Amino acid sequence: MTGDVLIDVQNLSIGFTGRSGKLLPVLRNIDLGVRRGESVGIVGESGSGKSTLALAMMGYLKHGLRVISGQSLFGGRDLLAMPSRDLQRIRGGKIALIPQNSGQSLSPNLRVGAQLTESLALHGKVTSSGIPQRVTELLQQVRLPDPAAIAIRYPHELSGGQQQRVAIAMALAGDPEALLLDEPTTGLDVTTQAHILELLSDIAVRLNKAMVYVSHDLGAIARVCSRVVVMYAGEIVLDGDATTVLTNPDHPYARGLLASIPRLGNPNLPMALEGRPPPPGDAGPGCSFVDRCAIAEASCRSERPGLQPLLAGGRVRCRLHERAGSIPTKRAGKPASAGGSFGEPLVRLSNLAISYARQSLVDQLLGRKPQGVPTVDRVDIEIRQGEVIGLVGESGSGKSTILKAVAGLVGPANGEIAYDKSGALPATVEQRRPEQLREIQLIFQNPDESLNPRHTIEQILAQPLQLYFGLSGDALRERSIAILERVRLGAHYLDRLPSQLSGGEKQRVAIARAFAAKPKLVLCDEVTSALDVSVQAAVLDLLDQLRRDSGTTYVFVSHDLAVVRALSDRVAVLYQGRLCEIGPAAAVYSRPCHPYTEALLGAVLEPDPGARPVLMAEDIMELSPPAKGCPFQRRCHRKVEAICESMTPPQQDAGAGHIIHCHIPIGELTSVQTMSALDNVVRPHVQ
Repeated sequence: MTGDVLIDVQNLSIGFTGRSGKLLPVLRNIDLGVRRGESVGIVGESGSGKSTLALAMMGYLKHGLRVISGQSLFGGRDLLAMPSRDLQRIRGGKIALIPQNSGQSLSPNLRVGAQLTESLALHGKVTSSGIPQRVTELLQQVRLPDPAAIAIRYPHELSGGQQQRVAIAMALAGDPEALLLDEPTTGLDVTTQAHILELLSDIAVRLNKAMVYVSHDLGAIARVCSRVVVMYAGEIVLDGDATTVLTNPDHPYARGLLASIPRLGNPNLPMALEGRPPPPGDAGPGCSFVDRCAIAEASCRSERPGLQPLLAGGRVRCRLHERAGSIPTKRAGKPASAGGSFGEPLVRLSNLAISYARQSLVDQLLGRKPQGVPTVDRVDIEIRQGEVIGLVGESGSGKSTILKAVAGLVGPANGEIAYDKSGALPATVEQRRPEQLREIQLIFQNPDESLNPRHTIEQILAQPLQLYFGLSGDALRERSIAILERVRLGAHYLDRLPSQLSGGEKQRVAIARAFAAKPKLVLCDEVTSALDVSVQAAVLDLLDQLRRDSGTTYVFVSHDLAVVRALSDRVAVLYQGRLCEIGPAAAVYSRPCHPYTEALLGAVLEPDPGARPVLMAEDIMELSPPAKGCPFQRRCHRKVEAICESMTPPQQDAGAGHIIHCHIPIGELTSVQTMSALDNVVRPHVQ
């Protein structure tokens, strides 16, 4: 039950001084109160001011920003005007931050118990003699198994989900009154994310904490928050209860965001929100959303709307909000360019095994292969020309490892990778022919790791064009401009550095560089995971259009199962580097047969507070699969004890290329599937 206002932001404007000396606002006239026990989600595209607002709530401004006007009150005191000594006592003790990357809050050199002890000594309300017991209680509170064993481990010995739980435990150490969460589940796989969000929801209710959750993932917001604030161009444009905002919002921008989200029940590509937000200080005299709005009128350009109350509760910044309902929140989109008729086999993975185990001195002397369980083992996949195949599974399932092997960054320990009509691919890039290097391109998850920050976009694109085609001078520049236009950028980007681009623009440059080589095969490793929903929809549409134009083959790796369904013709489900299920996307999603596929689809989050995930698999870390039997046996909700523990699962054919590796007969596997009434989203039934 919510209580009095704990965080009170009043008329807050924050900005920075531009090169011209003009003050450019990042936040404009923000009024927002958060009560005790209330969970508030802040959503919007990148650059909307979400994180700036959340950090201001704990009295922090990023370098270069300053307060233009207003206050950020906590318990009645302005944090932005508070002496640093007083502020240090509040941070961690009264307000705690859980960052996007748990690595930012965990020291790699200290054991988990020592880090919690440090937090308790600094902010805790227990005596030194009571700290060990409190450490155990905190680890139990975040549902970590065997707290004594966890406490003596280093962060790198934990899974991503376990690390995030430790970060939450550290935030709770000072018994804060408010928790600020900045994209805390972005890098987590679907089942781990669902477990973490269940934990956060439980903490908010049980401990009566005020919670502010910043995210571009509307499914995560729907799971945790009771109230949602939508931001655009540094302003609040909509504020209301989560159910209304996420199902029938009164602002055109919020409706556009919802239409940009891929959904399990819709196999088509989502519709991207056209245009982009105005840069800071350039919103114009009228509505900042006017250039992208489907119902805008001439007066919207000259009259800036204020926040006005809604009859049903909440606030909206739109003069025409009563007409917003005419904009659909669930658009059919367009089908991906599948068709089902593909060319000859382009890539064949035959009995593929990949191991990161290093060869010991004894192994070298005896000429033996290194010992250890392979990271990937016994994988057979055939990929045809023009096809998109999605690889899904939790972290550690071997998806990215397979991509690296195809790209020549790691060599197979066994089996082979055959390419086109040239037979087995050489194991490493150094051994491959220039033509093979050109035809196989890899796009990384984070473009910052692959784009040289000191090179202009022109220099970045010139590298493959010079290397593979020998272009120079005017021909090189013309070709670079043509490539940029294909990814919907333009010639004016050539002189820019990566740091001057948004996240979506950087990813477009990374895609442009890959397609500059005129590849046959593009390996996409989580290329949309860090993008907000509108940019993600635009990138998916771009990848599909490039495929239509060039007949390119994709191997698409992602944690987001709805994204995979929107783009992929076939889907392969991997667990611990072993193939569990593979088949046409429609078959795998409509009637998942393997228990692990059931668990993955059941954990998918929908942007609707009424849809709840079904958590079938425990959130535990498995460093390697069992020595024998089914790789999923320790977590399987339908385990047949003796046979699953002792025998390798047989391959079963469900027809139309739908293959399942499981001991349970196909008839029993397919008989338990049920469909949810919500958007026909797969919600497997557990027997």
